[in-house]
Amino acid sequence: MAPPKDLLSISDIADRLPSLLEEAELLKQTRRTGPKLASLSGQNFAMIFEKASTRTRTSFEVGIHDLGGQAIYLSKSDIQLGRGETIGDTARVLSRYCDGIIYRAFRHADMVELARTASVPVINALDDLEHPCQIVADLLTMKERWPTGFHGKRLAWIGDGNNVLHSLLLGAAAVGLDLTVATPPAYAANPAIVSAAETLAARSGSHLRFLQEPSEAAEGADALYTDVWVSMGEEAETAARTRAFAGYQINAALLRTAASAAFVLHDLPAHRGQEITDEVLDGPQSAAWDQAENRLHAQKAIMMRLFPHAPSV
Repeated sequence: MAPPKDLLSISDIADRLPSLLEEAELLKQTRRTGPKLASLSGQNFAMIFEKASTRTRTSFEVGIHDLGGQAIYLSKSDIQLGRGETIGDTARVLSRYCDGIIYRAFRHADMVELARTASVPVINALDDLEHPCQIVADLLTMKERWPTGFHGKRLAWIGDGNNVLHSLLLGAAAVGLDLTVATPPAYAANPAIVSAAETLAARSGSHLRFLQEPSEAAEGADALYTDVWVSMGEEAETAARTRAFAGYQINAALLRTAASAAFVLHDLPAHRGQEITDEVLDGPQSAAWDQAENRLHAQKAIMMRLFPHAPSV
């Protein structure tokens, strides 16, 4: 099966997730001890970032370097996109210089337009609808802790029905992981994403549930996951969101309702004291730091699959 041209959604790689996770796991195990890989040797990658980033930018740059390629970081203010050049014109020009484009955007519509007009592969490094690279890293983190696989395990999401949850719904459904979601009614997941995830779940045997009460979602869960209540670009909604998400915090009391071996995920950065407490994030049941590291290994596996002339490990 030929790889897709672009990775804009987890749906683009749903059938390939098991093998992609195996590749990422092998890349992690052999990064320091195995032979130096050069599968991206001689290739150049434009990284357009409209939003600030720590993990996404660093993991992509290090990953490209590890694989022998060259990353070119472009903030919106660095290029003509910030002065009114169209997304399409930017994509056409960068396609003449580079072998791939990594785009961190505010709007999913811009992501789609860039991929439509680019002649080289495009990777979604986050937009307002999905965050697919994050979820590949999340699934890798869970796979490491569940050696028997995803089936029979249940993850609980506590918080906003945002882009991370959208990709998580699709990813969990693709690999057969049960997912229970607790969100305030006004902040539920996108219905079209839910419908797509339910289609994948019907094939994999995954069970998806949608609730409002965090304690009901967390009870007996094998892992808990949360994200910030106010994402970049939503600062004007801070007061309203803070009120709506009161009670949706992952703290020691909520964690005690989960399974005894449960661990906690957070894609970071965290607003400590809001969606998660210091005690949990820094505690022995936190998987957030492994999760952050796994961005590197997951994205290397993605790039080796997606970009041209990059053989699989």
